[in-house]
Amino acid sequence: MKWILIGLIGLTWLIACSPILETTVPPTPEQDTFSPSASPTPAYLTFTPVPTQAISRLPTAIGYSPVTLPENINPLTGLPVDDPQLLERRPMAVKVTNFPRYARPQYGLSQADLVFEYYIEDYMTRFTAIFYGRDAEQIGPVRSGRFFDEHILRMYHAYLIFKGADKRVFDSWKEAPDLHPFLIVAGSGTCPWYCVMKTGHDEYNSYFFNSRLFQEYLERAGKDNTRQPLRASYFYTISPVSTLRGEKIFIHFSRISYHYWQYDPTSGRYLRYQETEDTGENLPEVYAAFTDALTGEQIAADNVVVLFAAYTFADAWQEEDEVFHIELTDAGRAFVFRDGLAFEALWHRTDRDQPLLLTDLNGEPLPFKLGTTFFEVLGNTSFYTQQQAIWRFQHNIP
Repeated sequence: MKWILIGLIGLTWLIACSPILETTVPPTPEQDTFSPSASPTPAYLTFTPVPTQAISRLPTAIGYSPVTLPENINPLTGLPVDDPQLLERRPMAVKVTNFPRYARPQYGLSQADLVFEYYIEDYMTRFTAIFYGRDAEQIGPVRSGRFFDEHILRMYHAYLIFKGADKRVFDSWKEAPDLHPFLIVAGSGTCPWYCVMKTGHDEYNSYFFNSRLFQEYLERAGKDNTRQPLRASYFYTISPVSTLRGEKIFIHFSRISYHYWQYDPTSGRYLRYQETEDTGENLPEVYAAFTDALTGEQIAADNVVVLFAAYTFADAWQEEDEVFHIELTDAGRAFVFRDGLAFEALWHRTDRDQPLLLTDLNGEPLPFKLGTTFFEVLGNTSFYTQQQAIWRFQHNIP
């Protein structure tokens, strides 16, 4: 359903005149071993679409908004870019593997503006990383696409770089004339910007993409690479007031795919730690810093957003093969973490071809911190627990 925002009304924000809340609650010790029986009663989530009217007022002059963003500011991060010419193009959405574990550390994730992580099948997750304000000379390993990636392609008007897809997925995209021109799959004519590289791994996990060289290819080939009318997010340098702390965020997709984000007060960012071993009954969770092989840096995000959406199947055949459709349409529940604080939120797909809008529970736009955002897409029957500043989210699907 396409919703049209018909007005922008000014808003006086509490954060304009109130400091960030200070807390006297003592810090909680690190808890890297998780015992479900020791957790408080989970808070189960229900999915209730939110009508358009819930988006009540849209501020126009607090930090950056969709109508106040200067042309040299990246609409995906709220940050200025080193080269404004980078914004005069389409974004690129690259499928990056997370499994098998030997394919880690991946290349280029730290240079992405936005990253979406979601469950694919067989207990595994995968990333769709969006590059716009920065380039990376090596991104990957690049792996196959899923139905979910159509949401990204449409919302960000992006080129989708992937390594094939299930026939049911690929056929649905090829039959859509507005999608087909923007599907990029490796082939005999795609080197040097998308090809196999020597990694010491199997060829299947050795495809890499160069976003800078891809721009040169698009220009030579006369492909559509014009700047797109992307609606910016709301950004504000000072966090809204929250009584909820969010300093450590565990995301448990499955017994083999789990990780956590640790807030670092020095950098003001969330640092990611990734599982290194399977877990299960009587097996502890084991983590290591999640790094980028391109830069050597630990993966970090200024905002971490947990989205809840329905994972469904079109038929029994797709269910047998775990070919999921993730319904990132209409609206749903969310949590936003920034600056060591947590916010209950709602996500809204107001337009088919525009990014999500995040609001608080009253429908007021919830501003992101300027910088990169990592979205964790969980099933809408997932649950969470909270102990002071520590949150644990457990992915669940029917």
